[in-house]
Amino acid sequence: MTQSILGSRTTIGPDPEIVSRATALVPVIREYADQGAEGRRIAPEVIKELDRADLFRLFVPARLGGLEASAATIFETLAEVSRGDGSTGWVTTLLSSAAGYASTFPDQAQQDVFGANPRARVSGTFAPTAQVERVEGGYVVSGRWPYSSGSFAADWVTLGLLIPRENPDENPVSMALFARDACRIEPSWFVTGLKGTGSDTVVVDNQFVPDHRIQPMHNMFNGELLSSHREDRVATWPFGSVASIILAAPQLGMARHALEITRAKLGDKPVTNTAYRQARLSPTHQLNVAGAATKLHLAELAMQRVAHDIDTASAEGRRPDVETRARIRNDTGVIADLCKEAIGFLLTANGSGSFAESNVISRIWRDSEIANRHAHVTSGIGREAYGRILLGNNDHLIEL
Repeated sequence: MTQSILGSRTTIGPDPEIVSRATALVPVIREYADQGAEGRRIAPEVIKELDRADLFRLFVPARLGGLEASAATIFETLAEVSRGDGSTGWVTTLLSSAAGYASTFPDQAQQDVFGANPRARVSGTFAPTAQVERVEGGYVVSGRWPYSSGSFAADWVTLGLLIPRENPDENPVSMALFARDACRIEPSWFVTGLKGTGSDTVVVDNQFVPDHRIQPMHNMFNGELLSSHREDRVATWPFGSVASIILAAPQLGMARHALEITRAKLGDKPVTNTAYRQARLSPTHQLNVAGAATKLHLAELAMQRVAHDIDTASAEGRRPDVETRARIRNDTGVIADLCKEAIGFLLTANGSGSFAESNVISRIWRDSEIANRHAHVTSGIGREAYGRILLGNNDHLIEL
């Protein structure tokens, strides 16, 4: 599929055609999920199908051949991919969003990335861990960046650099674009959850990055992007809010998958040491499943509200105000916690067999637990950010 689909900016709600592409891939995603976990990276067959469906180009502007989808469409599409497998959804989230934000760099950088390959895949990690030397026309960089999800499938990588700004109060971190062949990937992702994300360490040794491939995070957080195409949908969105909330979308998909499995298998299961020959007759099991479904529905409603706020502001040509951005950061953690709690209810309903390595719910649980603890997701920081703004304290200790 190479067709670009750009809905009206005034349309609220997911584009069913784009979402259906993800739904259609759920069977093949599940078929290769174990292989991805065992190999610590998504199977090539799945990457190929995701690419063919243009799901790595959800954020990319239409002028560059992307789908330029709405926030509502993107969140629901990523949730559907994650309903197939959490690791696959996580990688799709990171690669698609990093490609989108590559389109907000200076125009020459966009040409570098997308000019020869409009389907370029981009991974990214923010942590500024490098040694940086200023030279004519750019910087010479050496460093190591762990936790670079999907880097195994990327053509380009965005990496955080520490470049002091004239104003010491401004965020000194900048993002830099490197071609994949300027880096090497060091295996380091040996974990219990999200095993298939290939979140290994990117290593750069004495590589030059030109000025036009660098964008300060200060600009990104403040909507002062270096692209000349400020009308692009992704360029109108609040970067900090989107960078957080997209990581909650995979949680929705994982919780949906766990509920789907439970509804299909638990009802006819006898309840040990009771007279209940079927779990569907047991109030305890009914309450656990109802509790899980309720938490999932609340998470979905919160996500829909966030999508509505982002899409409405974009359609009206404005940036969400700081209180809305703080609420979105808070909602990110709320959604993730609700989904994690829903999965916990379902683990209890299904019993100790849920924790068998061969049980898909076990993988969902492990994936959800690690995803819930990402720095841009954690609910404690979200509550702190929201509480500060609600009490009139906008001291920028937490970027929004």
